[in-house]
Amino acid sequence: MTAGNTGSDTPENDDPFGYLYRSEGGEGGGDGATRQQGVPRTSYNQVRAVGERQYGASQQPGYGRPNASYAAPETLPGGERRAAPAGPPPPPQRNHKGLLIGAVAVVGVVCIAIGVVMLTNSEKDTGDKARPSATVSTSEEPADKPSEKPSKAPLPKDDAGSLKLGGTATTSKDVPGARSAGGVYVGGMNTPGASATWTLNVEEDGAYKMWVGYGVPGKDQNLTLTVNGKRDSRPLNMGNFANAEEGSWDKWTKTWQRVPLNKGTNTVTLSCEDGNKCDVNIDQLWLEKKIS
Repeated sequence: MTAGNTGSDTPENDDPFGYLYRSEGGEGGGDGATRQQGVPRTSYNQVRAVGERQYGASQQPGYGRPNASYAAPETLPGGERRAAPAGPPPPPQRNHKGLLIGAVAVVGVVCIAIGVVMLTNSEKDTGDKARPSATVSTSEEPADKPSEKPSKAPLPKDDAGSLKLGGTATTSKDVPGARSAGGVYVGGMNTPGASATWTLNVEEDGAYKMWVGYGVPGKDQNLTLTVNGKRDSRPLNMGNFANAEEGSWDKWTKTWQRVPLNKGTNTVTLSCEDGNKCDVNIDQLWLEKKIS
């Protein structure tokens, strides 16, 4: 097929792409020709430069044609094309500082809540462990076990006024400084046969450390010691440990001796025998402890 109308073409043979190279005829054509009825259309459209074709008020609106009221932007008053926005409007700015403060506050509240829960559970566990089960405690203790161990009685201690005296021994309180009640002491021991006997009780057999309080006139003295009727081979040493001046009796001191005692009642006798130096006053006797 060639461009142009030969008069023999039928609408079926009409080239649908002829508008690309044919000159437009008929209604609205560039050459002003009027399309005749029964004559096939030889052109469809003519390519024009952008903005060249204008649509007037006589143009009828139809498919593919803009409305008569449409006008190109360059025809607006002022003749200037308005620049389109470069891009979408920027997003609104958020208050990041406020969000950060809110997040920190939420984290702080969560941490405090966790700490309170842990502390409560810890106190609960401690309280539970500190309180043993009454059932377990009762079952572990024997039925015949005493609730408390009986405390031991204190070791005996007596003043010279409670001693049993023999011979020339007698009580007195002429010399000041005696540590016994009322300042009473036993004197008159400087004669053979004079004696002072102490009766005492202990809870266990064994040897004990026995103390004797006394005073001497600035010179070393000694007495015979007899325990439960058995005489000790060593005399009780009663030296001038207070460094009293000769003839002065107001310097009181003490000495001790190991004595074997039996459980229960015992007797300890201090006496003036041949070979002793018996010029001595006695104010107290006491046991300190059990020794080996």
